[in-house]
Amino acid sequence: MFHLNDILIFLFFGIVAFVIPGTLTVWNIYNCFSAKPQKEKLISTVTVLVGGLLYLMLFAITYDTAGDWYEQVNTMQFHYVISSGYWGISWVALLGFAAYFLLLYINTDRLPPLVSAAAISFIILLNVLQITFAVQLSKNIDDPLELLFYVYHFNILLLSARAIQRHTLQQVEIFKNRAAAQDNNIRFKKFYDIINSLSRYTFVIFVALFLVVAIIEIIFVLIGQGLDAPIKAFTDTADWTFSKQTPPPPSDYEGHYLCTVAAGGHKKVVKPLRFGSRRGATIIVNRQLCIANAFEEVIQIKFPSFHRMVRHIYDTYGYPLSKLITNPLRADVVYIIMKPLEWIFLLFLYLVDVRPEQRIRNQYVLQFKR
Repeated sequence: MFHLNDILIFLFFGIVAFVIPGTLTVWNIYNCFSAKPQKEKLISTVTVLVGGLLYLMLFAITYDTAGDWYEQVNTMQFHYVISSGYWGISWVALLGFAAYFLLLYINTDRLPPLVSAAAISFIILLNVLQITFAVQLSKNIDDPLELLFYVYHFNILLLSARAIQRHTLQQVEIFKNRAAAQDNNIRFKKFYDIINSLSRYTFVIFVALFLVVAIIEIIFVLIGQGLDAPIKAFTDTADWTFSKQTPPPPSDYEGHYLCTVAAGGHKKVVKPLRFGSRRGATIIVNRQLCIANAFEEVIQIKFPSFHRMVRHIYDTYGYPLSKLITNPLRADVVYIIMKPLEWIFLLFLYLVDVRPEQRIRNQYVLQFKR
């Protein structure tokens, strides 16, 4: 039976995860196509800042990143999405967001030409990076909830295209006024006609042109001299789409897959008890893990033939199953699914063992050196 707190948490999660991103996305799409955008500056700012915060929160919940590709991590962790040696490219993204807000809040007639050109360039580079980052994540997008990452990436692309389109329209007005004062300048009039024709494209076509520009920019980066840092930032990694490096095996590669559950689930669900030792490695232990291992210990002593069969099945399917436990939510689900089996193991221990609780407590005890 649900308690009031559970209902409130569920509602809060639904609002944060779906209502806010969905509302902002629909509003941004409306503003991009409408002749009279509503509260465009406010909604765009909230989308970038609040959406970015929610993005970081979802990323922290979904992926536990713990080191570069050459460092050993456990099976519940991932290597860095971007190589730490090239985190300097994050400055390009920050400059891109700064350029976006510059175009959003300052009219074109108040910006010097070089500043306008630099702002548009940085916005394009921002989107090259954010699209590349979105593709980098795609290898480990397993749950529908994780598709929310792409909602934010879509909004950034949408807002960027809208900012450049708005900037172009404002430039058209400036050129229109100048053309009226320079009717005799034939070259100026031809240039104005080109800019004016571009401004009349529909927004869908403009987004397509924006993507073409982004692709061209990627090609220039790929063939440019001394500009390989953005590439290496995504390729000098492990576990992700563009990764080219092979990492060391995970630290608990041969471990009990219930170790993955005990270490990776939410504490209120899986209820970790303490640290323990398994094959020389320190692991997190919960009662479910101890009961399962105590059960295996008993059948190994009393029913060796049965134990060999059980162990064979477990070795065949246990580790592949543990590879599917890639986030705390999945660990929680496995823990709950395993509950009936845990009760069966516990009942068995109480039927055949003289001191079942002592045996359970003795599992995975750390051995300290003096």
